[in-house]
Amino acid sequence: MATTADFRNGLCIEMNGDVWSVVEFLHVKPGKGAAFVRTKLRNLRNGRQLEHTFPSGVKIDLARVERRPYQFLYKEGQSFYHFMHTETFEQLAIEENLISNPGLLKEGQGVEVMYHVDTETPLSCELPAFVELSVTYTEPGVKGDTATNTLKRANVETGAEIMVPLFIEEGEKIKVDTRTNRYAERVK
Repeated sequence: MATTADFRNGLCIEMNGDVWSVVEFLHVKPGKGAAFVRTKLRNLRNGRQLEHTFPSGVKIDLARVERRPYQFLYKEGQSFYHFMHTETFEQLAIEENLISNPGLLKEGQGVEVMYHVDTETPLSCELPAFVELSVTYTEPGVKGDTATNTLKRANVETGAEIMVPLFIEEGEKIKVDTRTNRYAERVK
C-alpha cells in the first residue's frame, strides 16, 4: 500500500481492476478545502488515457510490474508479433494493440516488454526512444525550396510513412522518434 504522496511519473497502480501508469500528476492545495492530487493515467492493457483526481493522502494499490528485454523476431498475420527474451531465449507472441508503435519495428530490434508480475501477463511493449531506419522511397526534393521547414513523405524499411525534410534522399539512414513517429535527424 502507498499513498498519493508516493506518486511519480511512470508509477504503476491498480485501480478498477486494471493496471494504470501515472503519466502526469499535480498536488493541489487550494486556499479553501482539502488538498488533492490531479493525475493523468494511462491504461497499460489498452493504452486509453484517463484524468482522475485523488483526495490527498488516500491509500492506493501499487501494481507489481517488471520490464524484460526482448528482441523482435517476426510478424505473423495481421495482429501477432513474435519476440524472444534476450537472456532465456523463450519466445512470446504479443498482439499489435499492446505495442507502442508497431509500424517502426524491424527484425532484430530490441524492445522492453512490461509484465504484470502477479499474473505473468504482458501489459505493453515499448520500443526504444529512437530507432535508425533506412529510407526506401521518397520523392526528390525541389532545389531551392529551403526557405521554410517543408516536409515530404518518405517510406522506411519497415513500411511506415514518415514526414522528412526535403534534403533526405532514398537509401539514407534516419533516426525516428518512436514516441511521436517523427523524423529526428540524419544518421551519418
